[in-house]
Amino acid sequence: MKTFLCLLLPLVSLAVPLPAAENAAETYFKNAAKGDLEFRSVGKIAFGPAGMLLVSDPRSASVVALATGDTGPVERLSKRVDNIEASLAKAAGAAEVLVVDMAVNPASGKIYFSATERPGNQPHLLVLEADGSLAKLDPAGMSHVRMTLPSAENAQLRNVTDLAWGGDSVIVAGQSSEEFANKIYEIPSPLEHGENARFFSAETFHVAHNRWETKAPIQSFIPWEEDGDFYVVGAFACTPIAKFPISELESGAKIKGTSVVELGSGNRPRDMFIYERDGVEWLVTNTQRFKENLFGPSKYWAARIRLDYLDADSAEDTNENAARRKVNIPDGPEAEGIEVVEALFGAVIVSQLENDEVVVMRETDAANKDAPHAIELVALP
Repeated sequence: MKTFLCLLLPLVSLAVPLPAAENAAETYFKNAAKGDLEFRSVGKIAFGPAGMLLVSDPRSASVVALATGDTGPVERLSKRVDNIEASLAKAAGAAEVLVVDMAVNPASGKIYFSATERPGNQPHLLVLEADGSLAKLDPAGMSHVRMTLPSAENAQLRNVTDLAWGGDSVIVAGQSSEEFANKIYEIPSPLEHGENARFFSAETFHVAHNRWETKAPIQSFIPWEEDGDFYVVGAFACTPIAKFPISELESGAKIKGTSVVELGSGNRPRDMFIYERDGVEWLVTNTQRFKENLFGPSKYWAARIRLDYLDADSAEDTNENAARRKVNIPDGPEAEGIEVVEALFGAVIVSQLENDEVVVMRETDAANKDAPHAIELVALP
């Protein structure tokens, strides 16, 4: 039995503190704090249950969980929002901002952004309402915990590349300065301040490179369960998709992932999620092409993969023998059950609202890397 465990939920659009009423997300916390909360940086964001916002702070090697109280009802974005950078900068009171990540809250439909002010690199969290209005997020008064991501002695965490809520835990992917640089962290609930994470070093067979590698970090992932075993299913640059079993490992252990699909070299994955259509479950990965564009009208493109590819575990179907998507489109045939998602051409960031509905931050001019981006709601095929 396969179970998708990643619950992606963003944050509340309030510029004032929440009332002191009971907050369901607080039931997942232990000894939570309230009051001023400072971020040295803001990176990847995601949502857990009951409006819990997860915010990575890579410069402090930590993840903050916020009980926002944003539990709905759902109001979908009413219209496309153009030039989102200008609107975010105005809401932040900044001359310019760089969008780091975006996540939509499935419980409310509100869309959350982590952004960095330019110049100065001041971090901001902002919220887009269904009517297109924007506001800064004020965490004052919200219960929160700051969870430290451990490293080996004399090593440093260089980046948090993705995070998600899976089962009853926060799962984090990152990159450290160690030889086994690819890191996976699992932080069980109740979530509390300090260093409480199990962490693992991951080794992956890169199908396009035809070798085992330890330094390339997981760029995007989903938590996934099969027959009672818990996995992290992740995608890497050049672009193998691999599964890592973490159910019963000791903290500090090294894991060999099992590569099950290869989407082609020269691509960097950005987001990952699962949806169902006509009884078929699909794993979607949107990617950025960093070599010659072979895939369509934008260097940002996406593929969907039939979820049963994750069942592969024999030597005949994994690692060097993993299913490969043909690169020379349209010269080569598609591997069965691996398809381009045309609706996601130009999608820089994708966040799932509900099954086949996603919020997309999209290019408006593929030929101009400095052109502003737009936010829109997209239905998947």
